[in-house]
Amino acid sequence: MSDLLSTLYPWMKAFHVMAVMSWMAGLFYLPRLYVYHAERGSGPGEPGESLAVMEAKLLHLIMGPASVATWVAGLILVMTPGIVDWSMIWPWTKAAGVIAMTLFHHWLMIQRRRIASGKGLSGRHYRMMNEVPTLLMVVIVLSVIVKF
Repeated sequence: MSDLLSTLYPWMKAFHVMAVMSWMAGLFYLPRLYVYHAERGSGPGEPGESLAVMEAKLLHLIMGPASVATWVAGLILVMTPGIVDWSMIWPWTKAAGVIAMTLFHHWLMIQRRRIASGKGLSGRHYRMMNEVPTLLMVVIVLSVIVKF
């Protein structure tokens, strides 16, 4: 099994990076759509209906599959012998960042339901939350590249 994981390592790493890029694109863009929805799409009709369709498709067709692919490929990478030294701090900070990213994703799903029911937050609040993925990305990338 370890020979197979070692052979697949570069492919899993490439797949993981592509999945992360797709997931992050959605995590950066969805809160921005929520800002537009809160500020310009609160009434019936357009643009609220178009924004709701865009939000749903982004969440379910891009972000959902990309997050699952990120997790699966990441776990396969972690299981590859000799890749992760668990005595160092970086794998733990990366793991905490990825878990926080996943929790943020779920928060975005909850917010979509709240917006649909007319109980969404203000555009200012969503604008501030739009910075969360950037902060988490900094922690994750520094953890993996610098290995502090």
